[in-house]
Amino acid sequence: MKLFLRNPESRKERSRAACVIAVLAVVLFLLIVLSFQFGRYSISPKELAGIIFSRIKILHIEPFWTDRMESIFFQARLPRILLACMVGCSLSAAGASYQGVFQNPMAAPDVLGASSGAAFGAALAILKYGTGWRVTVSAFLFSLLSVSLVYLISRRAGGNKILVLVLSGIVISSLFQAGTSFIKLVADPDNQLPAITFWLMGSLRNATPESVKFAAIPMAAGLLPLFLLRWRINVLTLGDEEATAIGVNADRLRLFIIIAATLITAASVSVSGMIGWVGLVIPHFARRLTGSNYQHLMPATMLLGASFMLLVDDIARNLLVTEIPLGILTAVIGAPFFIFLILRERSN
Repeated sequence: MKLFLRNPESRKERSRAACVIAVLAVVLFLLIVLSFQFGRYSISPKELAGIIFSRIKILHIEPFWTDRMESIFFQARLPRILLACMVGCSLSAAGASYQGVFQNPMAAPDVLGASSGAAFGAALAILKYGTGWRVTVSAFLFSLLSVSLVYLISRRAGGNKILVLVLSGIVISSLFQAGTSFIKLVADPDNQLPAITFWLMGSLRNATPESVKFAAIPMAAGLLPLFLLRWRINVLTLGDEEATAIGVNADRLRLFIIIAATLITAASVSVSGMIGWVGLVIPHFARRLTGSNYQHLMPATMLLGASFMLLVDDIARNLLVTEIPLGILTAVIGAPFFIFLILRERSN
């Protein structure tokens, strides 16, 4: 039975999925290279390779770039590109995981209140401290607190465990949203309120090497187990009775996946603000490319999510003179695309 769960498709389907994943990896690499050329100071592929190789001491290269260009590369452009890939990868993987765990195609990374908790934490930190690293830390901690409350409530309640989890998430989200609204009400309208509003719309404008390091550890701690145990999510989609019948502890596995998905969601929201639709739309699109087997769906979702977020961020910082918040762009792109997927699914 375990062999069946690991390999439910034909050899042709597995080969097709592997090709799709390889193509997505190449697309992501090309987008990363191209993203360095977008912005006020363009960095060509030749300059990009020269800066990287000179720093890692592989070859002795006489600098043909300016010190300013190297500073922009390491302090601004590289952190932002890395963070865009990390956030897109994490939100997409979390969305795919929640959809499998809750057996609900509408599940998204904020289903358990992680985003609402992060928004409250960020707004509270901005109200008390202004901008800075405290905002990121507060958003991260309150995001984890929100999901912890949801889990504790669901443990005390009876009935369908999945349904209780979702309902608890809705309740806790509403409470934190009310708290965020109150903070906006009492915030200084000249300084604090604009900062809170802009954070809630999502942006990578403040990406720094420090923010990349801060998010890298929890993201790695969540993404690695989701990737290694991705085939087990297939078991959860069968239902608890079927999972128990083949020797899998569904409750323990569900809790472990929720913790991992929550960790990467909290890390993502804490450094990027509120960015919707990525965790909902990308897994659906990846599912149309590779099928529903999480053995292939999870890596495809991660790569596609990273590419999507990087592309959206490139548009956000280059389309207009002023930077467009990412939450606006992901909604403008994601909502019509999701409607297209729904109509196409119905026609099939």
